[in-house]
Amino acid sequence: MSKTSAFFTPGGSDSVSDEGSAIPTGYAESLWAPGTLNGPAVCALAAHRVERRFGEDGFRPARFTIDMFKVAREVPTFTRGRLVRAGGRIRVAEIDVVQRTDPDPGSGSQDEVLVARATAVFLRPSQNPPGDRWQRPADAVTFRPPTEDIGDSDVMSRFSSEVAGPESEPMWNTDMGAHQNGRRKRLWSHPLPTIDGETTTPFVRAVTGAESTSLITNWGSTGIGFINCDLTVELARLPAGEWVGVEADSHIEHDGLSVGTAGLFDSHGMFGMGIVTAVNNAAAEIDFTSVDLTDRYREA
Repeated sequence: MSKTSAFFTPGGSDSVSDEGSAIPTGYAESLWAPGTLNGPAVCALAAHRVERRFGEDGFRPARFTIDMFKVAREVPTFTRGRLVRAGGRIRVAEIDVVQRTDPDPGSGSQDEVLVARATAVFLRPSQNPPGDRWQRPADAVTFRPPTEDIGDSDVMSRFSSEVAGPESEPMWNTDMGAHQNGRRKRLWSHPLPTIDGETTTPFVRAVTGAESTSLITNWGSTGIGFINCDLTVELARLPAGEWVGVEADSHIEHDGLSVGTAGLFDSHGMFGMGIVTAVNNAAAEIDFTSVDLTDRYREA
């Protein structure tokens, strides 16, 4: 595994991919099972590739939806994309995240496995229409970033959970075990670069941070026992700065299925929302009071 602070390192060119393979690093490892990749890594790769290939001057990424069909493995990973619509105000593109398996070791034959498919919507910004519309008043906003000075070289996420209610001052720290409870959760994270040596854009930071919507909304008193099968990121604007905040907004669960929504924040305020659907995965529940995360990326 590479020691770089990124999810992937560049791989070689391949006929499977539009842009060559990406080799997972230790930061892409999942806590769910050995030899698998975490959600932020898969989402970051899809967002990175779809923006770089299909983004265009005059358009802004406004929605990103990814469906995760299968568990991604710790193997070279590829993407393949297509432009679905190119209009005057809207562009829509799809990107597939593909891996290969060897069904018969030593045979030299390989099968492609589609592990995820993402859709990105790019819109042309203009002006707001006239009139007044309801927005959450400033005094009702409960997300407040940590007040401590955190250097941009620090990739450890900060967590908080409500103690006395929404008006209480959030207590931020890096100890996930201290926040294993049934209360509302918040996260302040520094999303890692997707591929070593390549620039991370605000859009990719937003998507990577937003994948923690599942963690923040599904994390309860015994750990996290729901695993998300998708992610939708809705963006009114792109985040400023290196850090992204995620605050649980709603959680519904019934018959082993859950839906969670979260607000996305930077140091200037709310810029978008994250939405996930998830399914019961209690057989592999992650108990953060018994997992040593000292040397692991805490958005796994």
